Parts: sequence; C-alpha cells; structure tokens
Amino acid sequence: MNAMKNEMVRYLRERLLPFWQSLRDDQNGGYISYVGQDLSRDPMGERGCILNSRILWFFSAASRALGDASLLPYAEHAYKALLTMLDGEHGGVYWSVTAQGRVLDGTKHTYNQAFAIYALSAYAEASGRKEPLALAYQLFDLIESRCTDEIGYLEAHKADWTPESNEKLSENGVMAEKTMNTLLHVLEAYTELYRVDGSGKVKDRILFILHLLEEKIYNPQKRRQEVFFDREYHSLIDLSSFGHDVETSWLADRTLEVLGDEEMTRRIRPMLMDMAQEVYETAFTGDGFMNERHDTQVDTTRIWWVQAEALVGFLNAWEKTGEEKFLSAARSQWQYIKDKMIDPRENSEWFWSVDEKGVPIPGKPIVEPWKCPYHNGRMIFEVMERSSHAHVSANQ
Repeated sequence: MNAMKNEMVRYLRERLLPFWQSLRDDQNGGYISYVGQDLSRDPMGERGCILNSRILWFFSAASRALGDASLLPYAEHAYKALLTMLDGEHGGVYWSVTAQGRVLDGTKHTYNQAFAIYALSAYAEASGRKEPLALAYQLFDLIESRCTDEIGYLEAHKADWTPESNEKLSENGVMAEKTMNTLLHVLEAYTELYRVDGSGKVKDRILFILHLLEEKIYNPQKRRQEVFFDREYHSLIDLSSFGHDVETSWLADRTLEVLGDEEMTRRIRPMLMDMAQEVYETAFTGDGFMNERHDTQVDTTRIWWVQAEALVGFLNAWEKTGEEKFLSAARSQWQYIKDKMIDPRENSEWFWSVDEKGVPIPGKPIVEPWKCPYHNGRMIFEVMERSSHAHVSANQ
C-alpha cells in the first residue's frame, strides 16, 4: 500500500497536476477543454460543465489531500468558470458554453447538476467559503423539484426545464428515460454534500437513492446493475457495464461509511461486495480490466476511467472482505496503468483507451468534455486516504 501510494503521489505532483495546471486559460477563463491524441490544443473548444466541474473538484480535492493551499487558485479559476455556466433566469447549469462563456448547449441535465454539487461541496470545504455551499444547495433543491417523479430521478431537460430526450446519457442503441449512471452520480454528489455539511434533508434523499439502488437498479441474479431504463425503471437492454459495477461497489460503500447507518450497511454492503466479486471473475484479466458485455458480446477495450475505478473497487473489496486476491488485483491494476494507460510523452496525461495488447486506439483525444482528471485523480486520493487508514490501524 505504501509503495503504491508513494508512486501515485509522485505521479500526481510531477505529472498529473502540472498537466492540468498547464491547461488554465487566463485569456478566456476556465480551462482548455481539448487536447488531441497528437497533443495539439484547441483553446477555443467547447467548455463543458462536466469537465469544468471535475476540474474544480480535482484541484479542491488535491489541495485538501496534499495540504497545499497553492492549488486553491486553480480551483478558484474553475469556480469562476462554473459561474458563467449558470442560468440566471431558470436556474441550474447548462451543458456547455463557448470559450467566451456564451451558451452553446442549453440542456439542463441532472447529471450536470450533480457534478456541479459535487465540485462545489469540495471547493467549499477546501476554501472555507460559504458561497459555493449555498450554490450547491440551490442546485440540490432544483434537482429535487425539477428532476424527480414519484419513482426516482429524471434526466434531460431544456433550458426552461421542460423534458427532452436523453441522448446524452443513452448508448447501445436505446433511448433511456432513466439511467444507472445518473443515479450513481447524484448519490455521489449528495454524499459529498452531506459529508461536508451534514444536512438532514440531504441524508433523507441519500437513503431514498440507496433504496432505488437496492430495489430497482441491482439485479441479484446476475450480480450486476441494470444500466438503461424506461420511466418506471424497467431495464431496456441486457448490458453488463463492468466499469460502473466496480465503481458503484466502492462509491456506494463510501456512502454507507459517511452515513454510519448500521441497518442500511447491513442490507447494502453484501450486494456491493457481490458486484465486486462478479467483475473480478468476469472482467479482470490480470492484464487490465474489460469494458462491458452487451448480450453475449464482450468489449475487451481497456478504457482509462474503468482501469482507475477497478483499482479502487478492488482495494475497497479487500478492505471489507479481507480477501487477498482483491489486493493483488489492485496492485495488478496499478502496474497495468503505469505500463499501458499513462502516456509516457511529456505534457500528456492518460490515453483514452487501449486495445487488448495495450496499443492506444487511434483518434481518441487526451482531453475533451468527458476526458478529465476526475477518475484518475480520485483513484490517487482514495489510495492516499486508505493507505493512511491502514497505517493507523497497523499501529493501534
């Protein structure tokens, strides 16, 4: 654990942080949002709320994890950019703006609102400022008033909050009214908000989402989550998203730790460990972690975020079950990431994806509105925190 942590912290300080710091755009504001596979940069690229929120979260969390206040100006820069993505008339954050801050895509997606809450909560904690937390609660109230029905969470809306089709979070040939992915990250955002501020109304909604996860999303026969749903949470497709399953196995477990609700932990944790076991058996190869299975067809592509989530998921499963195979799998994932996913070129980050042989797949950018420092940065912060806990436990 300590060796892995030390390597990750060195990579964070020497490569990951400097790369994202270099994308700060002092002329237009925000951060450059496109770096091609050839490392060319487009300072005029679309500024997505998701990417900007994740950058805001990354610098806020890095400042806290490293105890480094010099990173807060980079978070402040992303915070100012996020303010330009707010709709002053109808509330909420837009999907994207231009480099100059004009609305480019006015979609109000629940997923976007959630990541803004997640980032604002982290920034409020790191900076000690009250305004970001107040804004996080405004977005929380909007999600609860505009993005819910009697069953769960709705997804895509126009700028005035009238419903629209959910192309942005639908894949694999289906048009989903509700998705596992959006629900998961609403849960993550609310968990962060509750951890930072402890509001009872946020806790109530976390418990509601955990109930949805247990009753509507999780498939106990297949030890997986269903992915795409109609309005009533009927599954639309036979799809195993290995990356999301391993991500949920630790993210929802983190929620249980933050809540400290023994009854909920007793009910939910075995389900999460079953998911970790299932993906260990079906997606982990010892040479990276596969993407998904649609019907009987397996996509063996190694995608950047999936590799990071698998490492944390296996580490969490080892901590909760004591099974050494999970620790071994986490170590294997880190070795694979170092060997295949981290781009060795100067002034680069992680490859988007590689094939079974570890060869980067052509045409995939290094940065774009979905390619961000969130998954790999969070992986490092999780290892730092868990290594610290392991050290304390070993000395008690």
